[in-house]
Amino acid sequence: MLRHVVLFRWKPGTTPERIEEIEDAFRALPARIPQIAGFEWGRDVSVQGLSQGFTHCFVVTFASEADRDAYAPHPNHLAFIALSRPHVDGLLVLDYFAGS
Repeated sequence: MLRHVVLFRWKPGTTPERIEEIEDAFRALPARIPQIAGFEWGRDVSVQGLSQGFTHCFVVTFASEADRDAYAPHPNHLAFIALSRPHVDGLLVLDYFAGS
């Protein structure tokens, strides 16, 4: 399985309501993009203080690279990017193949 990890840091002044709207939009993608095999997300709760301001983590799972590659230009994914981008101060994306 291919994991696609996305971490967000928000621009100062981004309201909690706007962040919730972005969360809702990302959480809606699995129902709209059939290539998504799994999905989870959460907010940082670490006590180590090493998050560098990143507060939200989303993990999208794909069965293959081809599925990930179909997801990237999907219209619903692009609409999510358009919604979130104006509010993003930092973005970290990492893809990896899950090992055991």
